[in-house]
Amino acid sequence: METPTSRRHFVKGIAAAAAAYQFQVVPSRVFGANDRITLAGIGISGKGASDVANSAAAGFQITHLCDVVNPDKGGGGGWEKSRSSFKDAKFYQDWREMLAADGDKIDAVTVSTPDHVHAFAASAAMLKGCAVYCQKPLTHSISEARHLTELATKTKVVTQMGNQAHAMNHMRRVVELIRAGLIGDILEIHAWTNRPIWPQAIPDWPEKEAVPDYLNWDLWLGPAPHHDYSSKIHPFKWRGYWDFGTGALGDMACHVMDMSFWAANLTAPTSVSAISAEGRGAKTKISPPTWSTIEYQFPGKNGKSIKYVWYDGYKDAIFDPEKWQLVNKDDGGKIREPNVPPIEITEGLDTTESKGYGSIIIGTHGKIWFNRSKDTWIVKPGSVMDGFNAPAPSIPRARDEDPHKEFYDAIKAGDPNLTQSKFSYAGPFSETVLLGNLAVHLGKKVEWDSKTLSSPNCPDAAELVKRQYRDGWKLEG
Repeated sequence: METPTSRRHFVKGIAAAAAAYQFQVVPSRVFGANDRITLAGIGISGKGASDVANSAAAGFQITHLCDVVNPDKGGGGGWEKSRSSFKDAKFYQDWREMLAADGDKIDAVTVSTPDHVHAFAASAAMLKGCAVYCQKPLTHSISEARHLTELATKTKVVTQMGNQAHAMNHMRRVVELIRAGLIGDILEIHAWTNRPIWPQAIPDWPEKEAVPDYLNWDLWLGPAPHHDYSSKIHPFKWRGYWDFGTGALGDMACHVMDMSFWAANLTAPTSVSAISAEGRGAKTKISPPTWSTIEYQFPGKNGKSIKYVWYDGYKDAIFDPEKWQLVNKDDGGKIREPNVPPIEITEGLDTTESKGYGSIIIGTHGKIWFNRSKDTWIVKPGSVMDGFNAPAPSIPRARDEDPHKEFYDAIKAGDPNLTQSKFSYAGPFSETVLLGNLAVHLGKKVEWDSKTLSSPNCPDAAELVKRQYRDGWKLEG
């Protein structure tokens, strides 16, 4: 394993200042112009374009850009915008070549590729001593999440998963309040999303199309099984295919489940089960279902369990192969029946507000309704606030509530523990999220042994925990 270069040995330590409900990480010294932290963007369109731009705004020097496109043959969109915004950055199509040639010149990377490439690019960068900011879900498979968690410990580089709201003050404050006992001991949690907004329940692979001149399709496929190119896969709809994406759960749970998982100090679940759509909306070997409800059981206090229920998709949706999208099963129009918690849980809360996602945490003393896009939350009954001794802030606040700035400041301080969504948290969290998809695949209750990453009652889970890679691809580290 290669070791980080000496220029990455930044001075350690931070100065923390607390005022009211916020304080922020401050680098221990100011670096001059020659001490700029260099960053390479791996995946520079879509979310990748914003990750690179936000990294630059945080203080990084963007020295390298990488994507599976030929920059001389167009392609438009985020690829060209990123390259025009950072004209001096060296461009590569293959991140493996970039790290081999210039890894010692790169201090940090963002990994904003489709899910199936996350673990490969992130682990390769970590082995070069680069700090890694990797988009959610952290990995495509459960074993890959464990791999990155362990590799972060070995390499001691700064890491961060891109679940952006984790850096917001209001999320960190409500975590502190729940941990201080605002609603008592946690009994159950419910979380929901409006995803998918792309096709799912796809029964057959789309017909082969000519690969655009600008795209290196084989490189885009990476470690995934070979499939012919189709515009119904690339550039956006790949999330609805098991070989590339992780469905609605993988896309949104690392956002929506985050606060409650963090606040409850949840460990690995002991079991997970799922129900999902039937008939034309059922899951297929190719694609996740149109909706699913997933129940996790976590160890709680005094030998009791904490029930965590996840809801995604639309009950009235079916896949339309002519339109290649989800439509209403009754009239072929817009889908209108989101899969959300029952009324006895929501108590009339509008589950469609704020983009149609949220969570409810139920404790022995009351409930909290939380939405990561809002800096307010609802507590019932209001009497739980009477006499409650609000704790002082205990979680460091990110500079400007910005995950990219928190990442930057941790690198400059030389302290991997400063990022709050570091892989030691994000890895186990991602394992839990992805276990839901394992239950969707198997269609039955799955008992779970986190130490061995295996199911005592479902030996057939093994092939889903650790996926097979295409010839020529091996996860290093």
